[in-house]
Order: sequence, then structure tokens, then C-alpha cells
Amino acid sequence: MPQVKVPRGVPQTILWILLIIASFLLGSLYTKVKYLEKGGTPTTTTTTQQQAPTKAVVTLDQVKDAFNKSIIKFGNADSKLVLIEVADPSCPYCHVAAGLNPELNKQIGDRFTLVADGGNYVAPVPEMKKLVDADKASFAWLYTPGHGNGEMGTKALYCAFESNKFWEVHDALMTSEGYDLLNNTIKNDNTKSVELSQFLASVFDENQMKECLDSGKHDSRLQEDVQIASGIGISGTPGFYINATNFSGAYSYTEMESAINL
Repeated sequence: MPQVKVPRGVPQTILWILLIIASFLLGSLYTKVKYLEKGGTPTTTTTTQQQAPTKAVVTLDQVKDAFNKSIIKFGNADSKLVLIEVADPSCPYCHVAAGLNPELNKQIGDRFTLVADGGNYVAPVPEMKKLVDADKASFAWLYTPGHGNGEMGTKALYCAFESNKFWEVHDALMTSEGYDLLNNTIKNDNTKSVELSQFLASVFDENQMKECLDSGKHDSRLQEDVQIASGIGISGTPGFYINATNFSGAYSYTEMESAINL
């Protein structure tokens, strides 16, 4: 290894300081280069759920076709405003977007703290429901396994929709108790229909729900929903379409309003 020649008159302490600074700068540059090679962008926070709304690579006709293929839907595809939510009832960010599990919102981060709790986040799903109830929009709900424990919960939603009880069951599952049940007790276990039916008994007939779940009639529908969602470019949860504008992540409703008001 070649020796470093120390210029005469340069104090040894200053030289060492300069060498340390140079080493730090080279190390920093190396780190940034390796990070960028992996496709990243150095930031102070890591945000995987909240992404910028993507440009419309999916046409409105494709969105309407997905709407028509959905089991769970309100209104029709000819509405001026067509809304689609792709979700998993066991997914934490889907709970954030539903706004019925406020403690989880706060745990995930300040940006998701609800307005009612002193934050700035407006959960989009309740606002979309208001538009549907006012006959200002159509709405479809599709399943995709964003967290991995939502199959039984989704089948309960299919069963509930058949009896015009979708929102009642949806809202029960999207509470903290529902989140805990799906992720820590049910876990996609088909033998847990009793536990799930009992949990939903306050909003849906227990025996009817158990019979529907045990029948297996909606089992194949899970994959059909996944394929429909994939056809409009959504493979993670939550994902939303407002007509042909896609929002990937638990956006605040305030960030979606510009697409709604077009």
C-alpha cells in the first residue's frame, strides 16, 4: 500500500481531521449510490401505503366493467360517479380508510389520526357511503388479500350483501374488535363460522350467517374478486377507483375530492 506523504508545515491533527471528513463523505456517497441502485429514494420516512395517485392507465369502461362483475355493488355503472374499493377486512390500512378503528389510526401514524381525535385525516369509506346514500354515486366492493386473514370476513360480507346487510356487517368487522377477531381468532379458518357468526349476531341473524358460511357457496368468489381487481391494476389494499382515477393506499378523503368533483 503506498504511503501518504505529509506536506511539510501541515499539522498532524489537521491532516487527521481532513482524512476523517473525506472518509465520511465517501461513505455517504457510497450509501446513496447503493440505495439508488435498489430503486429507492432517500427520505426521512418510509411510506409504503400512501402513494401518489397513478395516472389513468385503466379506462372508465374497464372500471365500469369491473363494477358490473362485482357481487357487492350499490347503484349501477351508468352513474356519473363510479366508486370502487378493493379491500381486505383484516388489513390495517383498510381499517384506517374505514375510520371505525380510531386507535389503530393513531397507532399507525399522526397522518392517519382522525379529525374527531384532533388529527387531519378524513376516512374515505364513510364519505363514499354518504355519496351512495344520497344517490350521487355508485359503489362496488372487491376483495384482495392485502393482509392475509380476511377470507372468512369477506365471505361474511357476501352473505350480508345478499340480505341487504352489507354495511352493518362491514362496520362491525372494521372495528377494533373485528380486527382482533379476524387476525387473532378466525385466521381464515372455515371451522370458525360459529365464532364469526356470534360476533356478528348484533347486526345479522347468527344462524343464517353460520349456514351461509358453512355452505361454501361463496368460496370461489374470493379468487374471482382478486382477478377483477387485478384487471384494473390493483393487487394491494386498500385501493380505490374514482371513475378512472386510481388511488393506491389509505388516502384521506380530502385528497380524493378533486377527482370526485371533476
